[in-house]
Amino acid sequence: MRILGIDPGLQITGFGLIDVDGPHLAYVASGTIRTAEAPRGDLPARIRLIFDGVREVVSTYQPDAAALEIVFVNVNPQSTLLLGQARGAALAALVAGSPPLPVGEYTAVQMKQAVTGHGGAAKAQIQAMVQHLLKLPGQPGKDAADALGIAITHAHASRSFAALAQATPLARRQHALYRGGRSY
Repeated sequence: MRILGIDPGLQITGFGLIDVDGPHLAYVASGTIRTAEAPRGDLPARIRLIFDGVREVVSTYQPDAAALEIVFVNVNPQSTLLLGQARGAALAALVAGSPPLPVGEYTAVQMKQAVTGHGGAAKAQIQAMVQHLLKLPGQPGKDAADALGIAITHAHASRSFAALAQATPLARRQHALYRGGRSY
């Protein structure tokens, strides 16, 4: 299975691809999608660059699944909103194909726990562990390392979820489908 990990950012969006064969992980590619060519205040142009960049990565590497980092709430609400829009562009690009890619979502803390063993890991620790786990000759950049970490997290988590699904049937919780007269 080939997994694409995405670390969304408005200026730099990291991507990383790994192949998974049972417990074995193999590096495929990684890099960044940069939006610096668009004027700083032109949000629609930056969103378009992220969308097109992710679509190009999907088209080039043909992943079987994708994983995306969940946006955390910043001290600055405006930054959180902008980051959420970058994440939305990446998510839309992942599901825009035919057939759409299945997408897993993980927080930065979940990724850090899966890759380094603790949720407070620094960027340098993530880079070092990604290099070690994928047997890379050098450390990947920060954004690419985070994206590869998200892909590694999905590789581990998807195996667990698949094993749970085979052991017991998973059913939607009916009591949470309606709240306050609204459906969601």
